[in-house]
Amino acid sequence: MKNKHIKDLVSFEPQAMAILKQAVNSYSMSARTYFRIIKISQTIADLDESSVIKTNHVAEALQYRARVDS
Repeated sequence: MKNKHIKDLVSFEPQAMAILKQAVNSYSMSARTYFRIIKISQTIADLDESSVIKTNHVAEALQYRARVDS
């Protein structure tokens, strides 16, 4: 899935999107990381057989995010 398809193909619960937006602001994520988290969240939702991305899907995707200590 390309980034331009995300808006049309991905559905979020409102709370899940709020968590993602909060994470983007808290961790100063790049656009690339933002879209990667959405794609991982969608994969987790698919494996959970869910038609929408839920808060637990976003939370799990955020856990997989590589952290680099500077």
